[in-house]
Amino acid sequence: MTATYEVRGQVAVITLSNPPVNGLGLATRQAVAAGIEQAEDDAAIKALLITGAGGAFSGGADIKEFGSPKALAEPNLLSLIGLVEACSKPVVAAIHSVCMGGGLELALGCHYRIAAVGTKVALPEVKLGLLPGAGGTQRLPRALGVEPALNMIVSGEPVNSELLAQVPGQKLFDRMATGDLMEDALALANEVAELRPLPRVRDLKARCANPDAFFQFARNMVGAQSRNFPAPLRCLEAVAASVSMKFEDGIKAERAGFAALMVTPESGALRHAFFAERATTKIADVPGDTPTRKIAKVAVIGAGTMGAGISMNFLNAGLPVVMLETRQEALDRGVATIRKSYEAQLKKGKLKQDKLDARMALLSSTLNYADIADADLVIEAVFEELSVKQAVFKQLDEVMKPGAILASNTSTLDLNAIARFTKRPQDVIGMHFFSPAQVMKLLEVVRGAATAKDVLATVMALAKKIRKTAVVSGVCDGFIGNRMIEQYSRQAGFLLDEGCSPAQVDRAAEKFGFAMGPFRMGDLAGNDIGWAIRKRRYQEKPNLRYSKSADLLCELGRFGQKTQAGWYDYQAGKRDALPSSVVAEMLDKHRAALGIKPRQISDDEIVHRLVYALVNEAAHLLEEGIAQRASDVDMVYLTGYGFPLWRGGPMCYAGQIGLFNVVQAMKRFAKNPLDDAEFWQPAPLLARLVAEGKNFS
Repeated sequence: MTATYEVRGQVAVITLSNPPVNGLGLATRQAVAAGIEQAEDDAAIKALLITGAGGAFSGGADIKEFGSPKALAEPNLLSLIGLVEACSKPVVAAIHSVCMGGGLELALGCHYRIAAVGTKVALPEVKLGLLPGAGGTQRLPRALGVEPALNMIVSGEPVNSELLAQVPGQKLFDRMATGDLMEDALALANEVAELRPLPRVRDLKARCANPDAFFQFARNMVGAQSRNFPAPLRCLEAVAASVSMKFEDGIKAERAGFAALMVTPESGALRHAFFAERATTKIADVPGDTPTRKIAKVAVIGAGTMGAGISMNFLNAGLPVVMLETRQEALDRGVATIRKSYEAQLKKGKLKQDKLDARMALLSSTLNYADIADADLVIEAVFEELSVKQAVFKQLDEVMKPGAILASNTSTLDLNAIARFTKRPQDVIGMHFFSPAQVMKLLEVVRGAATAKDVLATVMALAKKIRKTAVVSGVCDGFIGNRMIEQYSRQAGFLLDEGCSPAQVDRAAEKFGFAMGPFRMGDLAGNDIGWAIRKRRYQEKPNLRYSKSADLLCELGRFGQKTQAGWYDYQAGKRDALPSSVVAEMLDKHRAALGIKPRQISDDEIVHRLVYALVNEAAHLLEEGIAQRASDVDMVYLTGYGFPLWRGGPMCYAGQIGLFNVVQAMKRFAKNPLDDAEFWQPAPLLARLVAEGKNFS
């Protein structure tokens, strides 16, 4: 059942009932339309009331139908809203909890609206690279006022109903519920049952004192803030139409804008990311109803930068945390780091003193493993060396209670080997946080060969509680993100050998949209980390080629920002990356020693070598079953590695370019004698998809 119909006195109550957020799918629209027609035909009915069951009025379009023919099938949302608006009897919307997208557009088509306090109200279509397509850009400015409506539509952010009710002159809500919403809504419906003419939002005038000046100012502001996203400016122009055009003409302008945005690569990328994020929670052999273990207390081993950041995630979620270290001074530094971070938020007004005090009260510290024995989850965040991990996990195996989850924050090491250090490998899992751990959204959840399904289900649920995007990875060196970034970094090194400067490579990557180019990223993370990995590679994979430039850099002690010298020079207390004459001279000598004459390299070649290296390695990961799906790879790179959101992730971008074209470029790169021809052989999955004319999706 997608909508119910009942009679309460002289009022027909239509209740949207399509869990979880009463999405306005085809069946729901049909049921609402049938309810309106039934009420119209019943002479005893004097008014109608539309509300939503459960925890929402309506969240808008049914995402299960997004992009399918059902989304546009009649009655489509525009037609349904037209039916509501044309009803001969007053229709009241009783809004509560969530009223977003098409749900808000439906409410705006009703003759009256009553809202519960705390209702989240939004037109979030811009977050999918679109604009509201069922009259939202025309009705909301008329009901709320042009400026507040524009702010809501361009940002897509939800606003509480009680704040909107305070907007001077607003006609969005006729009344705020003071008691039980349904009782108040029924009272309103009975009150207006005989009132005529019926008020329609479309008949109101969009209020704006000086529209020409206002919209020009708004264009300048929105254009500067949305450089890579076409939707915000399109939203603005649609709102401007509500002022300059008649309602019907404004609706036509809105539909034209919606249709134009729907085919943009940016909207395609944003919609891909929207669905990709939801897909990460689906694990083929772990049903959604898999029982989970109770997590009431967390222990963190290591109080360094990573350990402190990891701890903050759980403190923020209201979970007690005990931090363990081997030395008191290290423990004191870790606690001070957490307090300092919270105090910085306090100064910026992002955190209140009572919240700070509550979070710090949940934190305890110890030097004794016995003090963490009752924790339900323990996360190891110590030095990235297998022997160090071994010592920690052997101790954890001795002291932790039965059923406790033992997690490692390792970023590259063999989780199966770590699990074998214990007598309970089924309880061992990888929880790879990204630095700064309290900020970065990504959590790579590494599933070992013996990891129990309930352990995996528990960690995935916990990730949601601490507001992380969790992506499951199998066990391999570097898992998904770092295994791919190694190939990206290798290409960056070859580009230096062939004639690029670090600044040129970084500029090209950042112009493409990366938050940071590979060399600025190396300086931030610490070049010594990559050096340690390469030293291991030279032993394990002696045939794998690397540029020696990064080793030469580290031999000079230039480890990055922490030494104020890396690929760039840095000044004390500043993070500005300044070109280094030392590095330029080092690279000149290195090329001369190799007998390489520098060549001019285009930004396109730089970007495609970097990005297609990610794509080809990801195809290997999919073939091996390390990553579940291509969209999981995209979520890793969107949330953990600064890949531009408007490009949707490396796999989405490759699909938009065309896999055939990607492979043709790889074949050209393979002919470069200074590159790695073997690496540029297409992964079997990639070659197969091209042969079949298919895409990663």
